[in-house]
Amino acid sequence: MTTRSRQWILAIAGSTVICLILGQLWHRQSLPPIRVGILHSLTGTMSISETPVVQATELAIEEINASGGLLGGRRVEPIVADGRSDWPTFAQESHRLLADEKVCAVFGCWTSASRKTVRPIFEQLGGLLFYPVQYEGLEQSPNIVYLGAAPNQQIIPAVKWAFDNLRARRFYLVGSDYVFPRAANAVIGDQVRALGGQILSQDYIPLGGTTVGPIVARIVAAHPDVILNTINGDTNVAFFRALRAAGISPATIPTISFSIGESELPSLNPSTCVGDYAVWNYFQTLPGPRNAALVAAFRQGYGANRVVSDPMEAAYCAVKLWAQAVEDAGTENTDAVRKTILDQSMAAPEGVILIDPETQHAWRPVRVGRIRADGQFDIVWDSHRPVRPQPFPLSRTPADWQRFLADLQNGWGGHWAAPAN
Repeated sequence: MTTRSRQWILAIAGSTVICLILGQLWHRQSLPPIRVGILHSLTGTMSISETPVVQATELAIEEINASGGLLGGRRVEPIVADGRSDWPTFAQESHRLLADEKVCAVFGCWTSASRKTVRPIFEQLGGLLFYPVQYEGLEQSPNIVYLGAAPNQQIIPAVKWAFDNLRARRFYLVGSDYVFPRAANAVIGDQVRALGGQILSQDYIPLGGTTVGPIVARIVAAHPDVILNTINGDTNVAFFRALRAAGISPATIPTISFSIGESELPSLNPSTCVGDYAVWNYFQTLPGPRNAALVAAFRQGYGANRVVSDPMEAAYCAVKLWAQAVEDAGTENTDAVRKTILDQSMAAPEGVILIDPETQHAWRPVRVGRIRADGQFDIVWDSHRPVRPQPFPLSRTPADWQRFLADLQNGWGGHWAAPAN
């Protein structure tokens, strides 16, 4: 074979490879995308927490698309909607995503008020919501996959840890005035009393409210052993500033928070919170290559100094678990995915996550973190294994819990948050 013949053969082979590659790319581009919704607050009091969750959700989708998409090369196309920290807007946008945009799944909601507002819409229209945030429990829906902690995966172990490690017996409860803090504090109250402790007071602040002075004054007068904080959103900035101004520090009266993580701490000036605590399933300081890879990927996409929090990691994992369920089902059809999602598990940055087929909640580990000056957490307690979710605490029957929720909703005129004054 002559040199020229070999050159022609190589050229033809190279052209064939190029044509195959171009053909595959054209085939993938010609396939219809798989449309999903992302529904979080990009504006309003909750944007401080929810905007980073949107970005983590988008990161997971970008990674899936970069690796070839789903179902033979179909891209995942996110439709982002702003809930604006407003429950009627969440309802309106969830209906639009399902009915008009025809998305096959929605990743979204932070507050329980937003989730409870959209739940009937998902159940009516047959949608599937992946919820990434810790919550009060007392709920199960076939149309919601709960990635956030149930009460026995956050607030209940937090109280026991405070009893054992802080020797706390006198508890002061502070929260935003909507369903999660009210219900979470009912769970906490049952547990504290069962352990022989005392609830000194329960105070609530409207979401987005900044009038915290009277509450802090009452905390100073009561001098509890610990403050349990279920405030959400940027109200935390005003609350912690008032605590410090009143002379309450982590050394005098520690605070354990349930909705403050790495994303929120920069707004609170973490140097003034050193020694306070938070309880989550994930912290960015967790060792291991999977967590390091997530943090590195997020920083590459969104900024070298960005951080990853528990709801962000849960949202990221929700997309990956949904993608596995789509591949197993062989379709993005919502009804089919609702069945295959129950078989899913993954080696996540936090450790193993698996979906419990009985409750459609996730098995997740539990961790207590102490705030550091750099806005990260030292993990001071770890369950070292995923904990099975228990949405309905055993201190009351499910029927009793449902009556409790109904009384709250009726007292708020059919809504899931206290009416604005």
